[in-house]
Amino acid sequence: MTLALAAFVFLGLFSPGPNVIMLTASGAKFGFRATIPHILGVALGVGFTAAATGFGVGTLLKTFPAAKFGLQILACAWILWMAYNLYRTGSLSSRNADRPFTFLQAVLFQWVNPKVWSICIAATAYVTLLNIPAQAATLGFTFSTINLGVCLFWTFAGNLLARLMTSPRAWKLFRTVMAIGLALSGFLVFLG
Repeated sequence: MTLALAAFVFLGLFSPGPNVIMLTASGAKFGFRATIPHILGVALGVGFTAAATGFGVGTLLKTFPAAKFGLQILACAWILWMAYNLYRTGSLSSRNADRPFTFLQAVLFQWVNPKVWSICIAATAYVTLLNIPAQAATLGFTFSTINLGVCLFWTFAGNLLARLMTSPRAWKLFRTVMAIGLALSGFLVFLG
């Protein structure tokens, strides 16, 4: 892992996107400990996606526009569904009415997460001198390890925010802002 690759991956993953929004909201609503499976699923899923990009899946998506468009439609629909569910959730006192993402849901979401695909495809420029298995391993390891730290940070930040949201109005404002941000990120899939 080079410093340039690590910096690029960190900046790409740390900036707001579907994972950051969902982990912050989950940390706020369900707490840090309950969100750990989601955190681990994101970190591992992003690593798998990055490794697949190193093996050439990103190139296939560029080569076959119909497959890319299908993935974009699926990604947008899933993200909008998650934004709707985030918006409609109740107050902090109704935490037991729903649950955070499971490990498997978080892993699978990375395959339709447009931000992750964009960053992974762009990151391949940092590993072009390596052979294909080394590209996949380097990208997978770099993305998983850096993203684990990013996920821990945003979940912890959400957990801290929950302490500020003591009124139903504050919680409604928080989940509305998070849901709008998530919905907007769903439409960004068509820009890539």
